[in-house]
Amino acid sequence: MKAATQDLTAHTPLPSSTHNLPSKLSEVDVNRICQLIVQQLVTMLESVAVFSVYFNLDTGKRQIVAECIQDQMLSAQATPYLNTDGFASRQSHLYLYLQEEKWLLEELPLLEIREFSITEQYYVYICCVGEQSPVAAEYILVCTTEMLSNRQQQLILNNAQILSEYLVMYKERSHHMREIASLSQTLGRAEHQLRNPLALINLYAENLRLALPNGCLQEQATLIRKTVDELSAKLTDLLYYGQQARLQIKQHNLQTIVAESIKNLEPWLKQKKLQIHYPDKPVYVTVDSWQIKQVFDNLLANAVHFSPDSGTVNCNWHVYNHEVLVEIRDRGSGISEDDLKQIFKPYYSRRLGGTGLGLAIAQKIILDHQGSLWADNIADGGAQFSFTLPIKR
Repeated sequence: MKAATQDLTAHTPLPSSTHNLPSKLSEVDVNRICQLIVQQLVTMLESVAVFSVYFNLDTGKRQIVAECIQDQMLSAQATPYLNTDGFASRQSHLYLYLQEEKWLLEELPLLEIREFSITEQYYVYICCVGEQSPVAAEYILVCTTEMLSNRQQQLILNNAQILSEYLVMYKERSHHMREIASLSQTLGRAEHQLRNPLALINLYAENLRLALPNGCLQEQATLIRKTVDELSAKLTDLLYYGQQARLQIKQHNLQTIVAESIKNLEPWLKQKKLQIHYPDKPVYVTVDSWQIKQVFDNLLANAVHFSPDSGTVNCNWHVYNHEVLVEIRDRGSGISEDDLKQIFKPYYSRRLGGTGLGLAIAQKIILDHQGSLWADNIADGGAQFSFTLPIKR
């Protein structure tokens, strides 16, 4: 059996900027999840048809993934706008009725089963998984010839919960990538207006430092240079955050990358009397080493900042079949619930003087490497940042 997919006309299309994201969000993953759910429900329930409808963020239209398994639903009339294996280019009046959504007359409650008795022959069960408006609903629909038991309805609900959570992540990532696209456009216009003045200020400050005698004025010239260097570094962060990935992929040992990051933190570690522990066994991943080092730089610097003096920061990794899970744990005060919701947003910072881009950049790098990055609190105190990387690409 093969699930068929089809676009539904969008009542409220998304902004056109969605189609030009630096890292396009394909519908493939969501579509695949819907196909798996549809096929499972068709297999486990005595269904006439199963629909899964969601909003495709690439096309700005709703997408239907559906499967019909009973010959009596098929008519001899061909439908020119749908040509898929799942329906053999033919649909019954019942299928057309379900697709046209004339039954959708009211707002559906999220993650609740609603039963519609269309005729004496068919029963329809609907569960909303996302958008709830009558004109743009996202839902799972199951059409049967017999009433479903509570256990069977629970099966629909379980699958609906899975799809609903996946759609939330899908939309959050889309929003995140639109922010990157907007930032990239702004920075592209501003870069040349900032680089040259900063370089001139840096040059003049160095000339002043060399010409002035030792003392207060020379120290002030040095401070100007240092400030300009910090501004330039922050500008580099901003520009990098808005760029598309240009990965230089090779095989690297995570031990080597972590050791380089720790070396840069040594003055700070000595000041706070901290130690960073990491595994003594090598693990090799296929990554851009410079970019993954930026991830470790940001995450380890955060862990050091929030750790109490004379403590430890633990960096561990676990290897699975096709990926490695990296965990960086501190013993600080943890992350509040509000911070957990916003911690990867651009310009959101819990550190005094921070740009709010460190974690956003780290997340973008991990996404570019086809991994995931998230944060949690530890039950016995502290916070943990975890990310996955594919071992081979």
